[in-house]
Amino acid sequence: MRTNAPRGPDRLSSWWRSVHLFPGQGDFSAASLARAVHANGMGSAVYEVFEQIDEVAVERGLRPLGPWLLGQDPPGGRELAEAATGSSQLALFGASVAVHRALSSSYGVPSAVVGVSFGEIAALTAAGVLTVGDGTRVAHDLAVVLSSCPGGLSLLGCAEEAARGLLDRAGTPDAVLAVVNDDRSTVIAGPAPALLRVEKVAADAGVRAVRLRLPFSSHHPALAAQSEVFAASVRAYPLSAARIPVYSAVARRAYRPDDDLPRRLADCLVLPAVVPTALRQAAAHRPDVFFEAGTGDALASSARRVLSASLAPPVHAPVAELDFPW
Repeated sequence: MRTNAPRGPDRLSSWWRSVHLFPGQGDFSAASLARAVHANGMGSAVYEVFEQIDEVAVERGLRPLGPWLLGQDPPGGRELAEAATGSSQLALFGASVAVHRALSSSYGVPSAVVGVSFGEIAALTAAGVLTVGDGTRVAHDLAVVLSSCPGGLSLLGCAEEAARGLLDRAGTPDAVLAVVNDDRSTVIAGPAPALLRVEKVAADAGVRAVRLRLPFSSHHPALAAQSEVFAASVRAYPLSAARIPVYSAVARRAYRPDDDLPRRLADCLVLPAVVPTALRQAAAHRPDVFFEAGTGDALASSARRVLSASLAPPVHAPVAELDFPW
C-alpha cells in the first residue's frame, strides 16, 4: 500500500491537479465504505449522495441503500448480490459518486475522469452529463439489462497477448477478451462451458484464472440486442455537456460533444474495455495525482503498473487506504 500522501496544510497545494478513476463492477466493499464514512472526513458527501440515490431506489421498488450500507453491520458481497436486481449496481454507483465528491471537496475538481465499463455512468455523472438521480436510473436500467445477459466473466492473471493465446488454444470462439486491465490482468467473457475450458487451459499453462462473482456476461458481441435495449433506455434522460473531459476505456478516447452517448454507453455491453489506453490519455493532462473513486484498489493497482515511469504521479485508492488524508 502506498503511503506517500502529502500531510498537513501542504497537501492541497501539492495535489491541485487530479484525475479520478471510476472502476467497473467486481471490486466493491460495503464494509470499506462504511469504515471510511465512520472513520474519515467523507461522511457528509456519502450521506448526501445516498439520500438522492434512495429516492430512486424506492421509486424502482428497492429498499433504501444508505441505511443498509452505512450502518454498523453493512452487507457482505454475497448478501448484496442476492438482494433485488440493481442493488449492487446502485451501491457501487453511489459509492463512486460520493468518493468523487469528497475528493473534489478536499482536493479540488479533477482535470479529467476515466470510466471503466459500468464506471462510465458514475464518470459521466461526475462530469455533469447526468444528474445523480438520472445516473441512478441509468445504473438501474443497466442492471435490469444485465440480468438478461447469459454467461459470465473470468479474470486471467496475464497480459493481453497471453490471454489471446489461451483463447486460441482453448478453441472456444464463444469466449472473448472483454477487458485489458494492465500487463498482468485481463478478463474474458462468454458462456460458462467456454469459460471453464479457457480456465482449464490457463491452469495447465500456470496462469491464474478466477471466475468473477457476477451473474452475467458483458463486453461480448453476442449481447447486441441487449445493448440496443440499454441505449434506448438512456435516450429517455436529458444529457448535459460534460464540464470536464471523460475518458472511456471502451471508446479508447475522450468523449466528444458530437458523440451519441446512449450508443457509446451501450457499447460497454458489446465491445472490450482497454484500460491502459484510457489511463495514458488521461495522463496527458499532467495531473499531480490519480485517485480511484471506488471502495477498492484494483483500478489504482492497474494505473500504477501502466503509469510506471519514474515521472508518473502517485496513484491512491482513498477508501482502501486506512491513513488517507481526507
